Amino acid sequence: MVFLSRTQVIVAVGAVLLALYVLDLVRRRRLSEDFSLLWVISTAAVAVLGFSTPVLVWVSRALGIRYENSTVFAFGLAFSLAMLLHLSVRLSRLGQENRALAGEVALLRHELEELRAVPAPPAAAGGERG
Repeated sequence: MVFLSRTQVIVAVGAVLLALYVLDLVRRRRLSEDFSLLWVISTAAVAVLGFSTPVLVWVSRALGIRYENSTVFAFGLAFSLAMLLHLSVRLSRLGQENRALAGEVALLRHELEELRAVPAPPAAAGGERG
């Protein structure tokens, strides 16, 4: 029988709690579904590695990592770096879109000011028909 270390239990329980928190954020519409899928998959992988010692040992040996706990933290670090890169790309794209929209708003304001500056044509005399 394979026993779980205290670290494995803490990491696995933490991953399950994080997955539940992510699902709650989605339910309250504070996290979009595309990000929630990434978070749930990663926390499920960490939970499986934390609760399943044989899988953790096999993955650690396959990757050449001496300590199984280091494998779990390496997966967490890799996920964090991937998310940071993804969010940086998304933030850059949003910044570009924001600049483009600000330029369009400036042009529309300028056109509106020009239209307001043009004097209105004089109104024809209303009731003086022959």
